[in-house]
Amino acid sequence: MVQIKIYGLADKLNPIKSDLSNIIHTCLIEIIKVPPEKRFQRFFPLESENFYYPNDRSDNYLVIEIIMFEGRSLETKKELIRKLIKDIHETFGIFVNDIEITLFETPKSNWGIRGTTGDELNLNYKVEV
Repeated sequence: MVQIKIYGLADKLNPIKSDLSNIIHTCLIEIIKVPPEKRFQRFFPLESENFYYPNDRSDNYLVIEIIMFEGRSLETKKELIRKLIKDIHETFGIFVNDIEITLFETPKSNWGIRGTTGDELNLNYKVEV
């Protein structure tokens, strides 16, 4: 299970939402082997009065939070972060300093999904990649 939250200034984020969603999902499929039908993303386009960030970031500043079951290897997680930054930078011209990605891993037992806990689900994909 992987849930994504994407934050940015509304006037910068809204025009790229669809393409950004596709980039993120493609990276998840390729790197951590998420099934294509498992797209769980939420966009938070913010007005400037609701989004404070350091002076060394531009108006293109993006924050991407990836919440997932624990179990992926350190190298897989690093590969995912590197690929996301590279693809976002190359596609939209957003400087790498304006892209921040955080991975949050939680035990399967801490998720409630389809009426049960995540550790009791029969997944059709492997988490340990």
